[in-house]
Amino acid sequence: MVPRSGLAAVSAALLAMNRQLEVRDVLQTIVASARELLGAEYAALGVPDDHGGFAQFVVAGVSEEEWEAIGPLPRQHGILAAMLHEATPQRLADVRKDPRFGGWPSAHPKMADFLGMPIADGEEVLGALFLANKPRCSGRRPAHQAEERPEGGTAGPAADERPCAFTVADEELLRLLAQHAAIALTNARLYERSRELTIAGERARIGHDLHDAVSQKLFSLRLTAQAAAALVDRDPARAKAELHEVARLSAEAVDELRAAVVEMRPAALDEDGLVATLRTQAQILDRAHTAEVTFACEGVRALPSAQEEALLRVAQEALHNALRHADAAHVRVTLVRRGPGAVLTVTDDGAGFDPGAVRTSGRHLGLVSMRDRAGGVGGRLTVLSEPGKGTAVEMEVPGG
Repeated sequence: MVPRSGLAAVSAALLAMNRQLEVRDVLQTIVASARELLGAEYAALGVPDDHGGFAQFVVAGVSEEEWEAIGPLPRQHGILAAMLHEATPQRLADVRKDPRFGGWPSAHPKMADFLGMPIADGEEVLGALFLANKPRCSGRRPAHQAEERPEGGTAGPAADERPCAFTVADEELLRLLAQHAAIALTNARLYERSRELTIAGERARIGHDLHDAVSQKLFSLRLTAQAAAALVDRDPARAKAELHEVARLSAEAVDELRAAVVEMRPAALDEDGLVATLRTQAQILDRAHTAEVTFACEGVRALPSAQEEALLRVAQEALHNALRHADAAHVRVTLVRRGPGAVLTVTDDGAGFDPGAVRTSGRHLGLVSMRDRAGGVGGRLTVLSEPGKGTAVEMEVPGG
């Protein structure tokens, strides 16, 4: 039976796995949890692709330098293939002596004790989870087996002279983790698919808005330019005024295009991170508008990607409102750490508004969308505004 302290450790591991939303985060949590609970030196999890290799491969216990030195990802052969294709667990005293063992790259760490478990959702095998190298009996033990000996082990000094093999209890615990890992991984995949559909819908909306707004601007621009050309000879003063209007409409069309392009590039989050993306967008908007747009950040660490995207989208909506509707002279964006999470604030000195009147009139200024984004990642949105006193939009999100 698992001791109480061990049950707490198992419970914490299962909760950690199911708390993540991104597939990559789920994989890393599964590997780290399995390695810690079973006291293994190394752990890894491979998600197969359709070409005999792995689409994703996550390891624990191996440094980045060691991982780079190992080289390309393994193929689905030998013991890994047995777990993936036959969906069978593998528990070996020395993986190197198994007839299916095909060798390692020269930089690969040496492994002996081996415990592998497929992660399956019904008939579909989602991945292969495996651990290697139990510590010696005199070394660190996982919380769930403080007094347990491996099968065939003996008590006394002689047992401390050899590595501890993975036990039947280890295998059952890893099976339990794998079952919950399948649930967490399936949920994460569904979440990512849902987000992809949401992004696709947003791109369609942005394209529609772009067509409506910019097409109208360009149509007006064309008519105004034609009017200016017709007036050049008979009424130069009016032609000059029309040309000024051409310049104004051109600037607005450029602003619309730039705003749409910025909004359609959330991929910058993956490449540069939230802080750099917000700083870049503030710089672009500062150049594009007469209002001064500034950005400041204090102590913010990397957040889960879903939270970073929600913060970016809320910042974009708040900036859009301040620059398009509030006639602000100064707009300030700040991002600060609060505990394990972060707080985004967008303030402006513009016209402000009455939130109650906005709701009554049906002009939500994106407030519903912003609140939905905050709620979708467990965050909280606060909007403070009064006519003539500017607006402050604050969004707080928890840490990962």
